[in-house]
Amino acid sequence: MSVFQLPAPLRSFFVHFPLHTYDPILPKNKKQTTAPTLWIAPPRTGLDPDNTDLLSSDVKCLKWQAYLALRGVTGVQVRYDVAPDGGIDGRLPNLQVSLEGRVASPEDGELLAAHLIPTWVDGWLERHGKKGADPLEGHLDQAAKDESTAWVALLEGQIHAALVLAQPTSSYISSLLNLSAGNSRPFNSLLNPPPAPFTGLTSLVPPSGTRIAPSLVYAQYSDAIGALSERLGTDKWFLGSESPTALDALVFAYLHIILHSKEDVRIEVTRRVNLVAWEWRVRGLVRSAFTKIA
Repeated sequence: MSVFQLPAPLRSFFVHFPLHTYDPILPKNKKQTTAPTLWIAPPRTGLDPDNTDLLSSDVKCLKWQAYLALRGVTGVQVRYDVAPDGGIDGRLPNLQVSLEGRVASPEDGELLAAHLIPTWVDGWLERHGKKGADPLEGHLDQAAKDESTAWVALLEGQIHAALVLAQPTSSYISSLLNLSAGNSRPFNSLLNPPPAPFTGLTSLVPPSGTRIAPSLVYAQYSDAIGALSERLGTDKWFLGSESPTALDALVFAYLHIILHSKEDVRIEVTRRVNLVAWEWRVRGLVRSAFTKIA
C-alpha cells in the first residue's frame, strides 16, 4: 500500500473515468521478413500482362534496384503495395531486412532508408565472402570517382528536368509547385543556370514565379545525352570501371525510364546505339535479380 493516497473526493471522481488497456491490433496482411525486401513504387501498368516485370516506374526506386543487382546482392524480393506515406519520412524506396543480418522470425525485421542501403550491402557482401566496402566505390582511381560526381549532377539536373517536362500536364504542374512526392526536388534546382523569374527589377511586382523555356531545357538535355553516349563509348561500364558502380545504377535508371517515356525525350536516347544496347544488357541483369514477395 502506497503512503501517498488520493483524497476521497478525488478518488470518487476518478471512478467515473476507469483506465482500460487493450491488446495491440496487428495488421492482417503483415509480410514475413524471410528475405531482404525492397519497397518500391509500382512498375508500369498495362505493359506487362503477366506481371513479371518488377522494375519500378520511379527513377529513384529503380536506381536502388539496379544498385542492389549490380553489386551482386541475391535473394532480394520487392513489394509495391506500400504507398510512399508508408515509408520512412514518407519516401520510397525502403529496404526491409532481418535484424543484424540474422534470419529473423516473421515478426522481426528492420526498415532502412535509402541512404543506408550501401552500408547494408557492404555488410551483406562481407558476410557472403565477397568484397564489401571500397574507398573508391568501384572506380578505377580517385579521378574517376571525382568525375562520377559531375555525371551524377548532370543526370539529376538537366536530364531529370527534361524527364519532368515530359510527364503529363498534371505531373508537370505539380513538379513546378513542388507539390509532388516528398522525395522530389523543386524544378528550379534542376536547371543550370536557374530559370528567370516572371517579374524582374523593372517591374512593380516583386520577383516571383519562374519562366520555364522548354526549348532550352530540351537543348541542354540533348547535349547531356550526347555527352553520356560519348563518355560510354564501347566500354562495358561507365568511366571504364572493371565492375559496375553506383553511377552505372543511376545511368540505367534514367535510361530505362526515358526509353519508356514520351517521344520528346526518348528519341535522344534511341539515336545513340551504344546507350540502347547498354541499357538492354543491364536491364536483363537487374530484372533477373528480383522476385515478387509472396
